[in-house]
Amino acid sequence: MPPRTLAPSRLGMSAVTFIALAASAPLLTLIAVVPAAYADGGGPLVPLVFLALGVLLLVFSSPYAAMVRRAPFAGALSTFVTRGLGRPAGLAAAWVAIASYQAIQLALYGLAAAALSPLMDGVPWWQVAGGCWLLVTLLGLVRIEITGALLALIVLAEIAVTVGYAAANLIEAGRIPAETITPSIVDRPILGLLLVIGAMTFVGFETTGAYAEESMRPRRDPGNATFAAVIVLGMLSAAGAWSMSVAAGPAPIAGLARSQGDQLVFGLAAARLPGWTVTLGRIALLAALVAAALAVHHAMVRYLFALGREHVLPPYLGRTSRRARAPHLASLTQSAMGGLLLLALGRPDTRLAVAGGLGVLALLTATSVAALLHLNRIPDGEGVWTRFVAPSLAAVGLGVVAYLGAGWDRWTVAIAVAALLGLLHALVLRLARPVIYAGIGHAGVPVVVTPTLPEQRHPGAHRPERIDSQPKNS
Repeated sequence: MPPRTLAPSRLGMSAVTFIALAASAPLLTLIAVVPAAYADGGGPLVPLVFLALGVLLLVFSSPYAAMVRRAPFAGALSTFVTRGLGRPAGLAAAWVAIASYQAIQLALYGLAAAALSPLMDGVPWWQVAGGCWLLVTLLGLVRIEITGALLALIVLAEIAVTVGYAAANLIEAGRIPAETITPSIVDRPILGLLLVIGAMTFVGFETTGAYAEESMRPRRDPGNATFAAVIVLGMLSAAGAWSMSVAAGPAPIAGLARSQGDQLVFGLAAARLPGWTVTLGRIALLAALVAAALAVHHAMVRYLFALGREHVLPPYLGRTSRRARAPHLASLTQSAMGGLLLLALGRPDTRLAVAGGLGVLALLTATSVAALLHLNRIPDGEGVWTRFVAPSLAAVGLGVVAYLGAGWDRWTVAIAVAALLGLLHALVLRLARPVIYAGIGHAGVPVVVTPTLPEQRHPGAHRPERIDSQPKNS
């Protein structure tokens, strides 16, 4: 019988951090998200929003790390929701996680085709997307520690490009206008839009918990990696966005962002740096997109593995290879699923990333509520901040952001349908397979189900006069 546990002690805290950063693709944020935020009239609010969201997610990371210590399993968010909100909600969370990450991965394939066009014009998008899918399929079978090292190199390249471009923007500008960080007025609709856009850029940091079983310190490394990933993403995004406003000017930045779009970063770099740095940045962006697709692939694989190990999905998904102890069957299944959906998609659609991001935001909100309930229901040494204050603030803050971003296009509806199917799946298991239902969220550990027998009636229950034969007082 093939083993049903992932290889332990394969990843250190830094490796888990780099995998999470790769899933978030910080260079993509600088090139695609920040110009869109400026084009919508964000102005000096843009870098401030990144910092504010970073603080909010650091607050979330405290109860998240506590939940990882309680349940260091590959199911991550779905396991945490199960512990706090029950098995139906936990299984719905697992379905939403898989659907959301799948939507993000499909969008990344389309973005990779767009990123390659300035380097190799005329290549059809489906060829680029198919090539990326094949590369992710092959790399998905490699040992996770090798994948972590590869993703670390790509993330370091992203950070180097981001820091290099930002430094060039600031050095060339010389004088830094105060208007780049002090908004004169705060437009509430614009602020809400910026919060949603900014929150999407952090999606991926929450995947740290999925690697707990493979970490050297399962109860500590993923939580610490979560804090590190949020800090790096917040600082990079805020610094990169601010440097663009300084370079272009606080007044012209909106017009330039509308006219140049995702070429704004490269346009600013071309005016200040040698031409080869722009080409290097484009190559780094393409590598970042492939790395993000690979990191998201691994997150989905671990959710599939967790559900297969618990027999919620076909048990073969919970098997690992004998030598590497890697979830190879779950990896191949995810690749096949992604390939079929890519064929069915027919054309790139970046709205998939928005729908997937909203799904993850909903999961983070549910996880905050679950942590609030579970950590207070079963206290285990956590302080008031971790048990009550932080999850309450995170639930309210993330809930507001998710509400502001909610929209009912076909992809968002698909994510909602995934949640409904997860609930129905749980109800079917509860009725038809109660033992499997009882094991949801327990990482395949055998559970004991004690049947409840009906209470035996008194032998004379059908004749009340035999039970109470005492004469009534008149």
